[in-house]
Amino acid sequence: MNLTIYQIDAFTNEVFKGNPAAVCPLEEWIDESLMQRIALENNLAETAFFVKEGDVYEIRWFTPLAEIDLCGHATLASGFVIFELLKTENNLVKFHSHKSGELAVEKQGDRLILDFPARPVSPAQAPDNLTEALGKAPNAVLKARDYFLVYETEQEILDITPNFSKLLEIGAHGYIVTAKGDSADFVSRFFAPEVGVPEDPVTGSAHCNLIPYWAEKLGKTELFARQVSARGGELFCELRGDRVKIGGNAKLYLKGEIYV
Repeated sequence: MNLTIYQIDAFTNEVFKGNPAAVCPLEEWIDESLMQRIALENNLAETAFFVKEGDVYEIRWFTPLAEIDLCGHATLASGFVIFELLKTENNLVKFHSHKSGELAVEKQGDRLILDFPARPVSPAQAPDNLTEALGKAPNAVLKARDYFLVYETEQEILDITPNFSKLLEIGAHGYIVTAKGDSADFVSRFFAPEVGVPEDPVTGSAHCNLIPYWAEKLGKTELFARQVSARGGELFCELRGDRVKIGGNAKLYLKGEIYV
């Protein structure tokens, strides 16, 4: 069996920046264990697989170690593949995930806009070893799926050097660290060693938490965000009730074929 694979750099205008995602369009679903092995072989933060069913694309996402419930950059990358490489005539692509419901990607010029569920965070107890794991205690600890840790300055976010062994001892899916930005409304980084992603370069799903939080804190619904990882990424954000809009660009890095 031969499968087409694309690698797309998401949330950037340039290759080698943003967040690389693998995208595998399928005619029909293949075995879940095979998808997981392909994701491990790709060794990227996420590999997306989708199947067109009527006017909706069913989508699933795998890290090197596990299937996950929601992924922004690989969905943006999948939208890019459908718009630019599979040449759909529509400017709106509807996705469905059994884990996260209805999703969409809209093409607006050269920018792609994700329509995702908002995931507000709630106050949480700081886990043991958190300060030791991150090197500095946050000003506030909140949680939804992931721990959401608020710091005072952008420089503090840049300075964090996680102890990944200590993060694995805590045992959470992921850790969002964030602060008000200097050149953006807010900045963030995201760590998820438990699912094989020590640091994710640009994390769309984290912005399902970040957007409602910072919209309330800053008193506005349209925000510009930077994820200040080594590769870096830019996100154009909007809160719309219980949904968030997350906009960004994407670039094709490679097209290939998998032989399995």
